[in-house]
Amino acid sequence: MNITGTTRVFIIIGDPVAQVRAPEVYNHLFRRHDVDAVVVPAKVAPAHLAGFVKNCLKADNIGGLWVTIPHKAAMLELMDRCDPLARLAGAVNAVRRNADGSIEGALFDGLGLVKGLDHFGIDVVGRRVLMVGAGGAGQAVAAALAQRGAGRLAIYNRTTARAAELVDRLKPAFGAAVEVASSADPAGHDLIVNCTSQGLKPGDSLPFDPSRVDPGAAVVDILMTRQPTALLQACAARGVQAYPGFEMLVQQVPLYLDFMGLAELAQTLRADLSEVRALLAPR
Repeated sequence: MNITGTTRVFIIIGDPVAQVRAPEVYNHLFRRHDVDAVVVPAKVAPAHLAGFVKNCLKADNIGGLWVTIPHKAAMLELMDRCDPLARLAGAVNAVRRNADGSIEGALFDGLGLVKGLDHFGIDVVGRRVLMVGAGGAGQAVAAALAQRGAGRLAIYNRTTARAAELVDRLKPAFGAAVEVASSADPAGHDLIVNCTSQGLKPGDSLPFDPSRVDPGAAVVDILMTRQPTALLQACAARGVQAYPGFEMLVQQVPLYLDFMGLAELAQTLRADLSEVRALLAPR
């Protein structure tokens, strides 16, 4: 890459960062579309997060931060302001410094999921949705599904208190449409979203029984590795409509670029995301 004194620098921060794919994806896009920018990884321990964010954003040529594990929740407290989804989910995965010097955060995980559903032709509005897993990704997905207009959102987590905490956070904004599910039984739901890590390891049990999925219902598994996942394979064997979760990463790319002030590139990619899908295809 031709990095010069005019190059706009973006940083993806996490701990670890060896697994992150953002640099290879975005740097390819920057080269391909003649954008004078670069994304570099930075391994930042939790104890150093606040100092790093405060000081690195003082550099005028640093355009913003991509945020990955384990910093998404802690980052929220460092923001001067955040978008509503970030507040509801309690996490941030994108950070920018505004012209007035304020630091602003946003969360695109859940938006990526619902835009992925749009891509698959699945309308969330009015649907009876079961979300299995209420961890970090699940919290972002739940907030976005509720905001999009799910008719009923039932949240199941093996630790019930975690699901209840998420429901309590969402209820003031969405009311009776959000509830704690007593089990992971998918029967009676139009859309089931797996936000657990079950399937990450060989021999993991399925997060729910695909044979209990109602005819015409759809399943999304947000697990990004071991494609197709055991859940997707089990659904296919039973004729259940099921989709991989990596589309949520694809759909986030224009959102990040817009937020970071690269609107022209965002618009170009939004018109045709095939290049991004090829870059992010599971390996």
